[in-house]
Amino acid sequence: MTGPSEESAPGHPEQAEQQPAAAEPSLFAEDRTDSHPHPEPPAALDAQPTQAVAPPPNPAVSGPHQVNPAVSGPHQVPNPAVSGPHQVNPAVSGPHQVNPAVSGPHQVPQGYGYDQNLPPLQPQYTQAQYQQQQASGLPQPQGGRHAAPQQPGHGHDLSTAHLVKQVKRPPQSGWRKAVYVGSGKLINPGESPADTQRRDLIARVNQPLRGCYKIAMLSLKGGVGKTTVTTTLGATFASLRGDRVVAVDANPDRGTLSQKLPLETTATVRHLLRDAARITRYSDVRSYTSQGASRLEILASEQDPAVSEAFSEEDYRRTVNLLEHFYNIVLTDCGTGLMHSAMKGVLDVADALVVVSSGSVDGARSASATLDWLEAHGYGELVKRSVAVINSVRPKGGSVDLDKLSAHFGAKVRAVCKIPFDPHLEEGAEIELDRLTGDTRLALLDLAATVADGFATPLSQGYR
Repeated sequence: MTGPSEESAPGHPEQAEQQPAAAEPSLFAEDRTDSHPHPEPPAALDAQPTQAVAPPPNPAVSGPHQVNPAVSGPHQVPNPAVSGPHQVNPAVSGPHQVNPAVSGPHQVPQGYGYDQNLPPLQPQYTQAQYQQQQASGLPQPQGGRHAAPQQPGHGHDLSTAHLVKQVKRPPQSGWRKAVYVGSGKLINPGESPADTQRRDLIARVNQPLRGCYKIAMLSLKGGVGKTTVTTTLGATFASLRGDRVVAVDANPDRGTLSQKLPLETTATVRHLLRDAARITRYSDVRSYTSQGASRLEILASEQDPAVSEAFSEEDYRRTVNLLEHFYNIVLTDCGTGLMHSAMKGVLDVADALVVVSSGSVDGARSASATLDWLEAHGYGELVKRSVAVINSVRPKGGSVDLDKLSAHFGAKVRAVCKIPFDPHLEEGAEIELDRLTGDTRLALLDLAATVADGFATPLSQGYR
């Protein structure tokens, strides 16, 4: 009679043959009371006692995890011609696959960063499809990652241009203004081209300015109207901008800048430098300047001929360092000499130059020589940012071709402006902007706008 240890395990004859004979006594080491021997565990369990190994399924019988290829089961649809729950015919659109040529609700563009295995949130619309759907009156998608973009002026646009009815601006001059006023402001023909041009120039003058912008007014030839241009340019800035503008007389030879505005004080730049340690606020500086109707302030130079002390480079630097804490624009009316000490300080701290010339040949040569001298002494970048002004241009003109003169300066500087002849400026007395002709006011406005175009450039870069 054969013992249980000598029998082969059912279904595993090869494993029973590999069982060693020495293992027989260890199975029945103690007396047993039952009459039936315990069967020997399978060899697979001896090799891996903690892992259960399922018997291989019979290929002829369909189980829960494998189906007969000839029979359709819940996990495989072998017949491509029949649509199942997990596979569709590529020729037929199903819930999980769409034709690439047709936009479906479950397809997103490549590289969108969205897991395509997850259920879609909202259908995605192109701009053209969104406009087409909007025109058709169909319900629009609400929110979600795939919602159509919000159209400008739709829904939440609360801008003034969208909510407030826009009206034409009233005319400021000409027959349009006469019609507007004559009709009791009932007929508004709108602005003229001249009014539109003026409004655009004012917008350029009011460009934002960071810090203090320092402008040097230069001319080697006297009598060309440099001080007059300094006053009118500063007055134009001060009358249109809300910040503070001051003009400094840096002429060492008794300048005439203080004669262009009504004097409110006899203090000069010398007194300002003497009391610089006690100046801590704008009201302290204001007691040393004179202000005109345009809000332009002037800091006068020394008028006493007995004072022989020259206005040096160090004096000018101290003056500018003090003024830039209280003013946004500082114009410096320089003398005719380029070699005196103060001129170096003026050029080193200037952000822009305005070179003034007359419409005559000698005035043009002097202005051109000024630009050549600056380029030869290391101020080439400052010259490129300069503005040339041809002053006192008469309506009829003379034999000098001003267009060729403008082209000559235009090849060296950033822009060229022309200031027409004005009877009020010819007087040489105190200047009032309201007494200037319309053409002169427009030309000064154009000059101020041209200079203001340089506000966006970095300030005081130090060109030497």
